[in-house]
Amino acid sequence: MHQKNFTFHSALPKADDQDGFIDLDRLMAVVTRRIRTILAGVALFVALAVAYLVTAPSSYTSATQILLDETMTKYAEDQPPAASSQQADMEIASAVEILKSNEMALRVVDAAGLLNNDAILNPPQSPVALIKSGVKSIASAFKPAKPPLTPEEAREAQRQQIAATLQDALKVERVTRSSVVSVSFDSTDPQLAAKVTAAYADAYLTDQLNANFDATERASVWLQERLNDLRQRSQQASLEVEKYKADNGLTQTGGELMSEQQISDLNKQLIIAQADTASASARYNQYKSIIDQGPDNAVKNATISSSQTDNSVLQDLKTRYLQVQKREQDVTQNFGADHPQAVALKAEREDITRQIYQELQQLTASYKNELDVAQSRAVSLRESIEGVVGKNSEANKSLVHLNELNQKATALKTLYESYLSRYEEASQQRSFPIAKARVISAAGVPTAPSAPKKTLALALSVVLGLMAGGAFAALQEFRDRYFRVEGDVRAALGLKFLGYLPLLGQQSLDRKKGRKRKAGAAPATAEDAENGVAFERIMRVSVEAPRSIFAETLRNAKLASDVMLQGRADRVIGVVSALPGEGKSTTAANFAALLASSGKRTLLIDADLRNPGLSRMLKSPPQTGLIEAVLGEVPWASAVRVDPRTKLAILPVVLRDHLLHTSELLSSQGMMNLMENARKMFDYVVVDLAPLGPVIDAKAFAPQVDAFLFVAEWGATPTNLVRDILEQEPQISSRILGVILNKTDMSELSRYSDFGGTERYRQKYTSYYTEERPKAEIDA
Repeated sequence: MHQKNFTFHSALPKADDQDGFIDLDRLMAVVTRRIRTILAGVALFVALAVAYLVTAPSSYTSATQILLDETMTKYAEDQPPAASSQQADMEIASAVEILKSNEMALRVVDAAGLLNNDAILNPPQSPVALIKSGVKSIASAFKPAKPPLTPEEAREAQRQQIAATLQDALKVERVTRSSVVSVSFDSTDPQLAAKVTAAYADAYLTDQLNANFDATERASVWLQERLNDLRQRSQQASLEVEKYKADNGLTQTGGELMSEQQISDLNKQLIIAQADTASASARYNQYKSIIDQGPDNAVKNATISSSQTDNSVLQDLKTRYLQVQKREQDVTQNFGADHPQAVALKAEREDITRQIYQELQQLTASYKNELDVAQSRAVSLRESIEGVVGKNSEANKSLVHLNELNQKATALKTLYESYLSRYEEASQQRSFPIAKARVISAAGVPTAPSAPKKTLALALSVVLGLMAGGAFAALQEFRDRYFRVEGDVRAALGLKFLGYLPLLGQQSLDRKKGRKRKAGAAPATAEDAENGVAFERIMRVSVEAPRSIFAETLRNAKLASDVMLQGRADRVIGVVSALPGEGKSTTAANFAALLASSGKRTLLIDADLRNPGLSRMLKSPPQTGLIEAVLGEVPWASAVRVDPRTKLAILPVVLRDHLLHTSELLSSQGMMNLMENARKMFDYVVVDLAPLGPVIDAKAFAPQVDAFLFVAEWGATPTNLVRDILEQEPQISSRILGVILNKTDMSELSRYSDFGGTERYRQKYTSYYTEERPKAEIDA
């Protein structure tokens, strides 16, 4: 298979481009040649935008702003900790969704009295809305009928419909990163827009109050139920504690069990008894040691502190004993031991000593009794403690469960007190009519419509028109797979390019009207019918306008033949094309006329036996021609006509209905003989052959041709078709002098050329083509 290369005149870079991704010169060339398509797209969309602006009803927007302020209730209730930014965002997003909700819309419908509002039920509709409405009506006609609604159901359905309409026209959004929520509503009635927007703000604030009151009310009811339950459970737990104490003898005084208090008291008493016993034992032992010394030494050797006894008699005796002893010493020193007074004092001293001794004996016996009592009391207390401790060990086992009961009762009491406090707070908060939001921008009546936005709509239409026109232009550009410039010929075929043949007057008119030129047209003047062999003027452009680009291209073709067929005295040149209607007959006639006018003996043969367009352009129909000459019915020279002006010999064709195998006729011996004779008489033989695409006549005649001129219609002949045909016919492609692009629109040519291409400088060549154009050529 042969690889197909498409020629796109686009701004995308070719494989050998090194300048960048996008060729700006090509892009500008594309825009220039497709500017009409782009402008048509812009004009279409602008017209649609104008039609929309004219028919679309005006819409008015009223807006209000609500500030979500948590500090509104700072004097009414305890403030919670400051919320994080994420929590604040969640609260604002929740407020936005609440405002958009169906429940809020229903409240607005009821509060604003919109149930029978005609501006909402039957608003002015744009053409698009009318089309949608019509489609829905048609679709509903094919749906099964529903049972009729009751008045209540119909009213509720209408209410829901109006609420849905409000939701569609409502716009709620957060204002930047603040705590402000903007609420706007669109309507064809400005008064209605302001009314609905204000109703939404009021409904939201009322909803906040109702929500707070309902939440507090529900909390109060729930807390009341919980309080009743906790009260009963707390009382029951306290009763269980008391009952358990009573059942287990766990009587308490001062917060302690009786047994524990008894042990504590007995221990205290035991300590005191032990202290008393020790004190009594010390006193007893002290007095006993004094008595054991005897009467004489009891007073002399023992010192009895006044703090150890309360016996005043003993103290008095001690005092008398010291006084008597002193007086006795004084008398003895002065008068001697035998003095009667000294003897009397001695007797008195001994009597006091006896009395002291007796007193000490009585005290010793008394302390002995105290010691016995203290010891008996200590023993008794120890026994009592041991008994109580035994009983308390049993009570301690029951005390564990008692502690559990006490903890339960205490916990229930604490919980009850906590719920009671919360219940009182909730009861107080129900009376606070404060919402955590306020309106900071009231809804006003709009004075100018907000939609449709004329400037934006027109600007958008221009942008969309540019995009659509550009897209369609790009599609046209990518689908442009035809020969446009010299580079297309070299890139697609690798052949020499001979030049452009401009689009002539009638061809231009036919192209604009979208039709091909009809053959056999009547002569324009009486001069055209002279001798019955004259061409139409369009077939003599190269002769009548020798300094035109048309003639210059054919001279280039002659030069190419001179170079390629150098050294040959006779030359047979075939003129071929890929498709019918590409102007090869016109090219062949003008090429032959140019050769003849230069003094060369030239024969023009119409070898297109299926569609002899060249023969049809003769002013008078021929009676004999090529077919008769080849078949030997007439001498070939008798069938030749001569143009008196250019001296061009013409061998036409007379169509025969029964002629089927034209290719065999062209490759027959008779045709070979005719061509051999023609070579002897003429310097150039120009043969107008059938197109290569539909028939094989040119292929059959190819062995008798020295070189070919290939004619392609500018902007109409697909490059792929020509390439494929020539690749399949190497006996023709190898002998092609070059390619001529016919019917070229010279005014459009420069738009398809790359930067630096010769086509861009065509205007600079006009000074070389100054000769007046022929009458047959009419500007497009």
